[in-house]
Order: sequence, then C-alpha cells, then structure tokens
Amino acid sequence: MTLHAGAPMPDSLRHFMRASQDPARSVPCPHCGVAAHKPCRLRTTGRILPEVHPQRRSEWAQTVACCPDCQVTPAVPCHEDGRARQTVHARRYQEAEVTAA
Repeated sequence: MTLHAGAPMPDSLRHFMRASQDPARSVPCPHCGVAAHKPCRLRTTGRILPEVHPQRRSEWAQTVACCPDCQVTPAVPCHEDGRARQTVHARRYQEAEVTAA
C-alpha cells in the first residue's frame, strides 16, 4: 500500500478549521512540550487535557499582545520593579483575547 501526501490545505481553510480551538494552542507548550496546534498532555501519563496549561496561555499572551501595565511589546516578558515576572499581567491576557478575536 502506498501512502499519499494529501493536497496542501489553503491557509483560509486551515484557519476556519482551527477557529474552535483555544488560540493559546498556536504556540508550543513550555510545560508539557507539545508542538503548536496540538492539545496539551499530562507529562506522566500522556493523557490529553481539555484545556491548555497556564504556562502555554502566558506564553501565547506574551507572544501576541503588548502589555498595558508595564508597556512592553510582544515577545518581551512582563516585569515588575525591574524584575521579570513568571506570568504576564492580567491586562495582557485581555489584550491578547482582543487581538485573537
């Protein structure tokens, strides 16, 4: 049996098919290590999770939105008093949701 590579999917159709997914799935998960557009998994058992890890959501917000609290551009981590935060500010999540919509 010969395996065939399917025809490439147009970007407009690919976007439509992924519209129901959490937008945070567009980046790889730093917690469980899954690739972009794949569901998060438990590291111990490999069970697929219905939601994304908080670290992935934070990474996504940092990638796509500017932070109104600390005035940093996308891809720059949020900071507080000159020190980098482990997560992003809540307002940056809101900005990322607006950007994704």
